[in-house]
Amino acid sequence: MQKLSTSLPEVWEIQPKVFCDARGFFLEAYNQQKFADLGLPDVFVQDNHSRSEKGTLRGLHFQLRHAQAKLCRVVEGEVLDVAVDVRIGSPTFGKWTSVLLSAERQNQIYIPKGFAHGFVALSDTVQFLYKCSDVYDPTSEYGIIWNDPGLAISWGIANPLISEKDAKYSTLAAMPREFLPLYSPK
Repeated sequence: MQKLSTSLPEVWEIQPKVFCDARGFFLEAYNQQKFADLGLPDVFVQDNHSRSEKGTLRGLHFQLRHAQAKLCRVVEGEVLDVAVDVRIGSPTFGKWTSVLLSAERQNQIYIPKGFAHGFVALSDTVQFLYKCSDVYDPTSEYGIIWNDPGLAISWGIANPLISEKDAKYSTLAAMPREFLPLYSPK
């Protein structure tokens, strides 16, 4: 298993070892001890699975009181996965990074607590799996509008399919500071 850097020092691309032969493949998608050895000590308590059609954009979401680290991967198709640092006081506040996740590459992205997360489906169909370090609490969920001009995220798609809820989010600059997490240096 390899931990690869992204443009944000706390967000990592993970490349598991994939064993292929005439029958197909095998990989270990998650092993708590191996992830801890890589410096990713989160314990994951919830698994989520979504299916999306091409052009669907989900996000940018984060939870405040029940902050979630996430480990994301694609088992069908391809997505552009995006993480945005929304922690007040962070040296990378308002910066974003992206990783192209695909079923073919079998790669993953690790997103720590305090980051907004979203993805856009680039293939006809996407099945997206992600582990969370805390349970989902709808009263703790917040978001940033996907096309925030202050972030200028390069989604690679002009008119994505988005939910009503996601379309109503504000920009990061307009987000009341009490709804954003605080940066805590390690």
